[in-house]
Amino acid sequence: MKNEQTTSNWRTWAIVVLFAIAMAWVESAAVFNLRTMVDRIEPYQPQPLPLVGKLGPVELVREFATLVMLFTVGVLAGKTWRVRVGYMLIAFGVWDIFYYVFLKVMCGWPNSLLDWDILFLLPLPWWGPVLAPVLIAALMIIWGTFAVFFERNPTPTLSNWGGRICCFSGGMLALLVFMTDTLRVANQGVPVIREVLPTHFNWPLFAVALGLMSIPVISELWHWRNQLKPAKTQT
Repeated sequence: MKNEQTTSNWRTWAIVVLFAIAMAWVESAAVFNLRTMVDRIEPYQPQPLPLVGKLGPVELVREFATLVMLFTVGVLAGKTWRVRVGYMLIAFGVWDIFYYVFLKVMCGWPNSLLDWDILFLLPLPWWGPVLAPVLIAALMIIWGTFAVFFERNPTPTLSNWGGRICCFSGGMLALLVFMTDTLRVANQGVPVIREVLPTHFNWPLFAVALGLMSIPVISELWHWRNQLKPAKTQT
């Protein structure tokens, strides 16, 4: 019975990954077309977010719709909220990584993992090197996979809450790093925000944020290791 459940989980995992890869191609194609239209294949240049008709509002809604799609696939794939969140994070991480892979295939950008990119537009534009979201995406995939294949005590424990608080704090800190430059000019209006070109990425602070977000992954790894101990003792 356990083997059947594991096989079913792997099948669902593979389907979610396939969905995320396909979604990444659609996203990359849409961004490639838009950046070609506004002559911004490389986003890090003067006027990175030029005003073209109603393109701005449409993009904001498209990005929100992307989040809805990722949330929906998680809800459909999982039976418990832990597993649903796991699948959602797997889809998000795979989508984010393959988004850059496919952009590279389509237009040759990014030139390296250290190229600046506009990562997101809600609630303000996020800026950062490509490597930064890729590292976060990798954590999402790892934790999500643990959540799908290894059950935990449904009753929240102090360690569970501690890990969640650390992860949330790390996420908020990462957002602060990504939006530092746009937050500085947030009170100066949309035209100024659209012109922001950051010149420095706070890697030390981002490393702290990444470390905090890694704590739930380390906790899952430790829990999985402890689950294997009895099996090793019996053999």
